Amino acid sequence: MSALCGLYVMLAGVPSVSVADDWPQWLGPERDTVWRETGILETFPEGGPPLRWSQPLGGGYSGPAVADGRVFVMDRQAEKIDLARAKILHDGVPPRNANFLRKLLPGNERIVCLDEKTGKKIWEQKWTCPYTTVAIYAIGPRATPTVDGSRVFALGAEGDLKCFSVADGKRIWERDFKADYGLKIPEWGTAAHPLVDGNRLICVVGGKGTTCVAFDKRTGKEIWRALSASQPGYCPPVIHTIGGRRQLLIWHGDGVEALDPRTGEVFWTVPVKPTFGMSIGHPVVEGRQVFVMSFNRVSACIEVSEDGGRAKLKWKGNARRGVGGVFNTAVIADGHVYAGGQNGRYVCA
Repeated sequence: MSALCGLYVMLAGVPSVSVADDWPQWLGPERDTVWRETGILETFPEGGPPLRWSQPLGGGYSGPAVADGRVFVMDRQAEKIDLARAKILHDGVPPRNANFLRKLLPGNERIVCLDEKTGKKIWEQKWTCPYTTVAIYAIGPRATPTVDGSRVFALGAEGDLKCFSVADGKRIWERDFKADYGLKIPEWGTAAHPLVDGNRLICVVGGKGTTCVAFDKRTGKEIWRALSASQPGYCPPVIHTIGGRRQLLIWHGDGVEALDPRTGEVFWTVPVKPTFGMSIGHPVVEGRQVFVMSFNRVSACIEVSEDGGRAKLKWKGNARRGVGGVFNTAVIADGHVYAGGQNGRYVCA
């Protein structure tokens, strides 16, 4: 299987789009899925908005980050995979589904910096990254780059965390989650988008006592480490103020935990076990309620105490009755939860 996609930029706003809000990380400036730009078209013209430019990319699931007139995106550069031959190489025993093969796949991961107006490449950085455990169909980086001032942070599917200069792509520092923390790569790769909080770059890593790690964003040195989980999951870290406390919310393979983002101190823990460790969409907060959902209609609502120091399970869905978004993050509005559910259906609860 080969993966070739492209980055397309459409003119979806007013005729003049020389000034627009940046989108420097996953889910936007506030990490809340809200686009605060003005003059956005409510309906597209017939035939869709005009195409400004396009740029071919390799395989991957990384979203684009936009900041200061530049677009940053990650992909994978690798040769075409022969599934028939790959079956034979899989210890001589073909799996039931070729998509779930596990074998050494040579190739490179890459981050590309493009001009926002023209799509022309400003710089790129590649690094050798053979995939060792990631499912054969799931080829490419998952995480969206995080741009913070003069730095851009990139996290690859095999746990390679790198910091580059926005100006010229010079590598500033790097960490290897497998070598540094003994990470066993999750079945669908390392996917949690890094989060900048002050001078800290907060990442879901994995390993004993290191499910969540905060690094100095300037040097890559560890500031604190916290949590032990059976699986790190795929859910990105997010910070909300609940009960008067800033709380770093982590949903891993065993449950949801709230930490002090400055120190890693744990405020509370509520067991919510996602199917196959697939904690993906990040926790959504409404007042003192924290909502999570995942594959197989696993969903739950957690109620946090008034002082923010304790929490309890308010309700939980299941495979028969529940809101399951699989990969997406829920939206809460007017007392209802909305999500793109399984089998291609939108659901409301």
